[in-house]
Amino acid sequence: MKIATLVIRVLIGLFLLFASISFFLKLAPEPVTTGDFKAFNTGLVASTYLIPLAKAVELLCGLSYVIGRYVTLANIVILPVTLNILLINYFMSPETLPIAALLFLGNLFMIWRYWNNYKTVFTP
Repeated sequence: MKIATLVIRVLIGLFLLFASISFFLKLAPEPVTTGDFKAFNTGLVASTYLIPLAKAVELLCGLSYVIGRYVTLANIVILPVTLNILLINYFMSPETLPIAALLFLGNLFMIWRYWNNYKTVFTP
């Protein structure tokens, strides 16, 4: 199980690093969006802070996953981001849903593997 945890942790970390670094360095062209997703994306871009904030969180959590430090914290910090990625893909861009689902399930797996570290959070 340790090997599976290591593999999933590093894969999630590399994916998050790739997504955030390519955003900040403009390594990939902006994907063409249509319909509801285009309107949603226009609103996110218009906020001017939300996408850079999410990408900064992805960058920090991706580094944490790859390095293997503060993974317990990164699991919880990245959870709302991965949930939003899943829901956005489910409702507005279903062609990329499998990637989003794998990312979210990997995040849940990591929380499950580090569950002993969270037990004190849930004690009254």
